[in-house]
Amino acid sequence: PPAHSRSDWIGPPDKHSNLRPIIFYRPPEESRLERRLREARQEAQASNQRFWARHNRTFRQEKEEFIYSRLKAKGLEMRDESGQKATLNAEEMADFYKDFLSKNLKKHLQYNRDWYKRNFRITFLMGQVALMRALRWLRWRKKNVEQ
Repeated sequence: PPAHSRSDWIGPPDKHSNLRPIIFYRPPEESRLERRLREARQEAQASNQRFWARHNRTFRQEKEEFIYSRLKAKGLEMRDESGQKATLNAEEMADFYKDFLSKNLKKHLQYNRDWYKRNFRITFLMGQVALMRALRWLRWRKKNVEQ
């Protein structure tokens, strides 16, 4: 982002996680509380990136293996006569999706618990920062009214 920017910048989706990375704005005179909030947001983003990149890699790999095994069981190759990638019908893929979600249920539950903890912490810090800024503004206003 340009040096004069005063907001977060959101990038294009990451090719592994499909999440859009964020470059967080860092005010020149960032308070300790504002820094804690920014760092909590950065850690939440990094954690989400790691989880979804790993999850998507596993998903793609297992999906390819499933398709290969089903095609092989039918006596088919991964590519048809015209060179197109062979596919399975929706019902066969539904079996894969159901099994994949069932097999990864505990990972998803743990991810959701961690996600909620991080977001409650971020929300709490955002409330503190908002209160701090409001009090700072009121002190500034009172000081300027008295002058």
